[in-house]
Amino acid sequence: MTKKKIIPILLCALLSVLVVTTCGCTTTSTQSTKLTVYAAASLTSAFNQTAQAFEANNTGVNVTFNYAGSQILATQLQQGASADVFASADLTHMNSVKNAGLMNNSSITIFAENYLAIIVPTSNPANITSLSDLAKSGVKLDIANSSVPVGNYSLQMLAKASNNSTYGSSFKNSVLANVVSEETNVNDVVAKVALGQADAGIVYKSDVPAAYQSKVQVIAIPHSVNVLAQYPIGVVSSSSNAQLAQSFINYVTSPDGQAILQSYGFIIPPTSQNTTTAATTSASQTATTAAT
Repeated sequence: MTKKKIIPILLCALLSVLVVTTCGCTTTSTQSTKLTVYAAASLTSAFNQTAQAFEANNTGVNVTFNYAGSQILATQLQQGASADVFASADLTHMNSVKNAGLMNNSSITIFAENYLAIIVPTSNPANITSLSDLAKSGVKLDIANSSVPVGNYSLQMLAKASNNSTYGSSFKNSVLANVVSEETNVNDVVAKVALGQADAGIVYKSDVPAAYQSKVQVIAIPHSVNVLAQYPIGVVSSSSNAQLAQSFINYVTSPDGQAILQSYGFIIPPTSQNTTTAATTSASQTATTAAT
C-alpha cells in the first residue's frame, strides 16, 4: 500500500478516536434521586422551604411535590399513583390509605397541628370583624367542601358554635345559608377571597401565602369553638426510596423542620415543642426573607 493511501487512513482513524474521546467527556452527567411527596395543599409554602433545606443537606436528591386536597391525594394513591411520602391534613384520609395497606404503618406520625381562621378581602366589603358576622344576611362565604379536611373541620367548628350560647342553635344553618362556593382545596378558598369573589372564607390559620398577605385580613376564631387540625405523615409502602422517604420525614420532625413549619403559622405538637425552640428564630427569619 502506498504512503499516499496510508496517510488518509491514519488521519481518519485518529479523528475517530478524538471524536469518541470528546463525546465521552461531554456526555458525563450526575444522576439525581427523585423523592415524590404527596402533601395537603395547606402545606405548600412550608414544605417548599423544607424541601430546599433537605436538598441542601442531601446532595443529588430532588424532592418533587403533588399538592392537592388530602381527599384527592388519598384517592390517587388508592388508584395506584406512585409516591414515596404522604402528608395529610387529617387522620381520616391517612387512615383510608393506611387501611388499604398502602402505608408503612410504623412510619406514620403527627408532625403539625393547625387552627381555623376567617379571611376577608383587605377592603372588607361586608364589614366582617368576628365569627358571628358570618351569619349576617347577604354575606358571601366561600368554604371547602366537606370531603376536604378543612371543609370538614369548618363544619365541626360551626356545630360547636351552635352549641355555644354566644352564637345560638341556629348559627350553623345561618352561616351555611351564606355559602356561595365550595372548593376542593383550601388554596382555592384563599385565592377567591383575595380576588374579591367572596366576602369571607374559612381556612387554616397558616393558609395565607406571601402573595396574598396584602390582599386579605385574617380574623381569629375563638378557641372555645375552634377545631384543632392534626397533620400525619408517613412512608408509602410501595416507595422505591423508603430509606430516603424516612429521612425526609425525620427532617420534617426534627428541630429545624419543625421550626420551618412554626414560622409559617403551624402549631408544633406537644411532644416536639421542647426541641424546636432553639431553631425557631433562624427559620422564621429565613421564611420572612423568602416571602419578601
